[in-house]
Amino acid sequence: MSARWPRATGPLLWIFAALALVHLGALLGGVTAVAQLTKPALMPVLTGYALARGGPPLLAGALLFGCGGDTFLQIGGDLAFLVGMGSFAAGHVCYLLLFVRHGTAPGGGRPGRTPALATGYGAVLAVTVVLLWPDLPPELRIPVAGYSLLLTAMAFGALRAGPWAALGGLLFLLSDTLIASGIAHWPQPPLPQFWIMFTYAAAQYALAEGVLRTLAGAAPRPAPRPAPALPGTGVR
Repeated sequence: MSARWPRATGPLLWIFAALALVHLGALLGGVTAVAQLTKPALMPVLTGYALARGGPPLLAGALLFGCGGDTFLQIGGDLAFLVGMGSFAAGHVCYLLLFVRHGTAPGGGRPGRTPALATGYGAVLAVTVVLLWPDLPPELRIPVAGYSLLLTAMAFGALRAGPWAALGGLLFLLSDTLIASGIAHWPQPPLPQFWIMFTYAAAQYALAEGVLRTLAGAAPRPAPRPAPALPGTGVR
């Protein structure tokens, strides 16, 4: 994998970081208008960064589906929430396809490591859904459970793409669990939207970085060029 627009990677990453800081600052300061304007802009800029680095269309799709989810969740209401959740789910499918195509076995392929990790992630999913279930609105229980299954599968699949992606998967789990606990009217930490967006923005960046690094590591390196023969000797 080679960069498409190498000169754009640095500026785009700085713009993403600046937008994230402005958005988080707006959440801390209660500046709703700024928070609403910057939230849908985060993922398109990160998409531009990923494409400039040479990222594949599936990675761009995963990030842009995240933008769709951000936009619809910001609207509010059950229908918009379901559409937004569906958009995030489509992004998780894109990530899963990337991990299957380009990743390696979770746990470095060591015997017994993959089943142990799968059991751990499955246990987290089961406990979370069982605890949330009675407190969720009845019409959202099945969609949230199905989405949670896909999200956990994505987080587990991220183990195939190295430590950056693995961290991104865990942060995405944390961010969406905070959202679900708020829907279930569980006690929330101070400034819950700040922590939701902090973990979410970090998750998407880490996932993108993990995919890009995995693809860069898998790219074939050019064969070394043979040394020129010394004049008149035929010796290299």
